[in-house]
Amino acid sequence: MDRVHLLLLGLPLFILCSDLLNLFTPPPPPPPSHLKPDHHHKPPLTPNPEFPTPKAVRGLGYGSTVNINFCASCSYRGTAVTMKKMLDAQFPGIDVVLENYPPPMPKRLLAKVVPVVQFGVIGIIMAGEQIFPMMGIMTPPAWYYSLRANRFGSIASTWLLGNFLQSFLQSSGAFEVYCNDELVFSKLKEGRFPGEIELKDLVAKKLSTSIVMDGLGEVWP
Repeated sequence: MDRVHLLLLGLPLFILCSDLLNLFTPPPPPPPSHLKPDHHHKPPLTPNPEFPTPKAVRGLGYGSTVNINFCASCSYRGTAVTMKKMLDAQFPGIDVVLENYPPPMPKRLLAKVVPVVQFGVIGIIMAGEQIFPMMGIMTPPAWYYSLRANRFGSIASTWLLGNFLQSFLQSSGAFEVYCNDELVFSKLKEGRFPGEIELKDLVAKKLSTSIVMDGLGEVWP
């Protein structure tokens, strides 16, 4: 077996092993933030009773978090960024987090297998006469000669079809909006995107309800 055959057989196996390793390996923890010491210590200001310090005014969204989980492979990032800018402007102090909404685990596993099949088919088309005897098949099947007759067309079709299938398996079609870990809009359920005014009203209603519940909790401990 020469170097070309080893490359054609080893590259798909290496890609499959690396993808499976990355799939099941947890992400590394974020590095701790190091705060620079402040060498210029200023004495605390003594409040003047004649001129009381005004209290800071907190917006409706202060301390709240909105998570927008969208399908990154569906080109929904532009819509998510637009919604984030709108919410930041309407609710000062709110924290809007954009995250990818992954497809189910079976679809993710199949999406990892597709590139391996692509390289395997291309390798058979390029060097099938040497690969089939190593597998114990002395006479290649009829479909191999059909692919071999139009080598470049078969390779191009395999590559385009595999890329289309991989893109389909990686897409979830989701645009889910959570406010303080509670779902306020779901594209998977509604089958559409939220309007800006609609999403603003849904988030405002949720924030108002949270403020009322927090106030009741303070009055009735």
